[in-house]
Amino acid sequence: MSVLEKVKEIGIVPVVVLNKVEDTIPTVQALVDGDVPIAEICFRTECAAECIKLAVKEFPNALIGAGTVINEAQAKEAIACGVKFIVSPGLSKSVAAVCKEANVPYLPGVVTPTEIMEAIDLGLTTLKFFPAGVFGGLKAIKALGAAFPQCKFMPTGGVSNENLKEFIASDKIIACGGSWVVKKDPKETVQVCLEARKIVKGE
Repeated sequence: MSVLEKVKEIGIVPVVVLNKVEDTIPTVQALVDGDVPIAEICFRTECAAECIKLAVKEFPNALIGAGTVINEAQAKEAIACGVKFIVSPGLSKSVAAVCKEANVPYLPGVVTPTEIMEAIDLGLTTLKFFPAGVFGGLKAIKALGAAFPQCKFMPTGGVSNENLKEFIASDKIIACGGSWVVKKDPKETVQVCLEARKIVKGE
C-alpha cells in the first residue's frame, strides 16, 4: 500500500505543532492510540526537525510527515529526517522538485483553478485545499473537482468532527487535515481521534 493509499484509509491527517521536543512522543502516541497513526508535524517551531526525527525513530509504523514546508531547505531537512510525505500551505516548485527527486509524496496547498493547473503541470494531483473553511469548503471542492477530475483534495482548516462526515463522503476527498484532533491533553486527543475514525469508517 502506498503512502497516499494509507492516508486515504486513515482519512484524517492531524496537523501537529510542537513547541518542545519532549511533547513529541506523548502527542504522537495519543494519535496512534486513537487509531490515527499519522502526523503532519509543522515547520512552525524551531524544534520541528528534531521532533520529526524523534517521531520517525520512535514510531516506525506511523506515517510521519512534515507540514508548513515553504522552501527547498526545509524540504531537504524534512526528507533527511525521514518523513513519509510533505505538505505546504501553498504551491512551491522548488519543494515539488526536491520531493520528486526523493520520491516523497508532496501535497501542495491550492484554492484556485490556476494553482491546481500549476500543480498538475508539476505532476501533482493530490492537493491540500487550504484554508478550506475560508475558501468555500466542500462546495468549492466539488466545483473544482468537477473541472479537474484527475485531482483529489485534502481539505484543511475548518474541519471538525461535526462536519467530517460530509467532507469524507465526497469521492474528491482523500482525507481531511486539521488540528481539531490534537488536544493539549493526550487522553482527550485519543477520544477525539477515536470518534473521528468512527466517522470515517461510517460506524
